[in-house]
Amino acid sequence: MKSLCWNVRGLGSSRAVRRLRFLIKQHHPQLVFLMETKLNKQRMGTVRRRCGFDFGIEVEAEGSKGGLCLAWKKDLDVKLKSFSKWHIDVLIKEENVEEDWKFTGFYGSPYSKDKNLVWDLLKRLAQESDYPWLVEGDFNEILYSFEKCGGIPRDSKRMEVFRETLVDCQLYDIGFSGVSYTWERGNLPETNIRERLDRGVANEKWLTLFLSNTLQHLPYSISDHCPLLLETNKRVTFTGGRKFHFEAWWTMEESLENVIRESWKKLMKELEVLAGGIETMIQWLNSLILKFI
Repeated sequence: MKSLCWNVRGLGSSRAVRRLRFLIKQHHPQLVFLMETKLNKQRMGTVRRRCGFDFGIEVEAEGSKGGLCLAWKKDLDVKLKSFSKWHIDVLIKEENVEEDWKFTGFYGSPYSKDKNLVWDLLKRLAQESDYPWLVEGDFNEILYSFEKCGGIPRDSKRMEVFRETLVDCQLYDIGFSGVSYTWERGNLPETNIRERLDRGVANEKWLTLFLSNTLQHLPYSISDHCPLLLETNKRVTFTGGRKFHFEAWWTMEESLENVIRESWKKLMKELEVLAGGIETMIQWLNSLILKFI
C-alpha cells in the first residue's frame, strides 16, 4: 500500500488543487492524509472527490487555521475510531494483510501553549489499543538539534519532552530517504531555516508487520512542507527477535567510541579465526584433488 502525507498549507487556490491532483496521479496512493487544508468540510469534500477519492473524513478548519482530511480508495476497509483538530485515528483492513492495523494522522500544534495537550493526546491514543500502529504527520517539533539548520536553536527541553512522549508511546522513527529536512523557510542564506518537522513513527508490531516499509521525502512544491510518500510493500513474516533500532542520542554518549572500538576488535578476531578455517579447508581440498591427478 502507498500513502501520501502532506501539510499542504491551504487548498483554497486552483493551483494548489492542481498540484495535489498531479501528485496523486504520479504516485497512486491508496491513502492520503492532508493537514492545514484551511477549508470547511463541504469544500474539502469537493476537493477530495476531484482528486479521485470517494471515501474520506474531513475535520473543518477554524477560520483560516488548521483543517484535516483523510481520504482512501475503495480497496481499503477503514473504520473511524476518533478525531480532533489535531488528529484522525482509524483502523485499516487490507486485503493482502492478515492483521488489521491502526493509522493516526497527526498534526502537532505550532503553538507552545498547546504542546502538552497534543502530547497527552498521543499518549491516550497509545493506550487505546494493542494493534500495529503507525502515526504520520507534521509534529511541529524536532527530536534532536541536528534536525534543524539555521535560525534560533531549539529549546532542548521541548525536544526532550517529544522524545519522552515517543518512548512512553513505544513509538520509533521509521526513517526516510530524500532530503534531510521536511520544512523550509527563507530564500536567502542568512534567513534560511530548515527543520525535520514531518515524520512517521510506529510501534514494534507495525514495524514487524511491514518490514520492508519505505518513507520518501518528495520535492517541495506549493507548500513549505515536503510531501511524505510511504510504501508498506509486501508483508513479510518475521519470526526472529526484536528488530534493531538505532537511537541518535547514542552519538552523544562519551562511551560510544570505546563500545564501537571493542566490538570491532572482537569482530576482527572472529573474522581471523573464520579466515584461518577457510584456508585450512582449501588446503585439505587441494590435497584431495592431488590424490586423483
